[in-house]
Amino acid sequence: MVRVLFVCSGNTCRSPLAEAIAKRLVVDAGRTDIDVSSAGTDAWEGSAASDGAMLVGMERNLDLSGHRSRALTAEALATSDLVLVMSPSHVDRVKELDPAVNVHLLAGFAAGTRGARSIKDPFGGDLAAYRETADDLERELSGLLGRIGT
Repeated sequence: MVRVLFVCSGNTCRSPLAEAIAKRLVVDAGRTDIDVSSAGTDAWEGSAASDGAMLVGMERNLDLSGHRSRALTAEALATSDLVLVMSPSHVDRVKELDPAVNVHLLAGFAAGTRGARSIKDPFGGDLAAYRETADDLERELSGLLGRIGT
């Protein structure tokens, strides 16, 4: 079982969308060997996904209604095989908690490219901002299963 953890700041916008998109990819591919979850570096425990994330999720047949935010912990990292984060500051926070963790920026990971590009945080933005972020996440996650392998 490969355990993938998506990390953003509040765990209410980007990482829940990434988790939902990745779960759909896993199901659509018939993969039972990948577990996907999310957390936030500054998350308040138990918050629902943001309204914008929920609406964009509904547009894309992604169910975020059961999502509840959780704070990133050393324990969550210890049980993750791959940690994909939204920005360089998230890499820094992950490494503070566990210097040995397998952490990468989500942007470019599936394509095998390295770069410092962040996934834009739509928090506080309009629905168009959430759609742009979801589009970016879908592009970046499209090759994830191939990168993880079989």
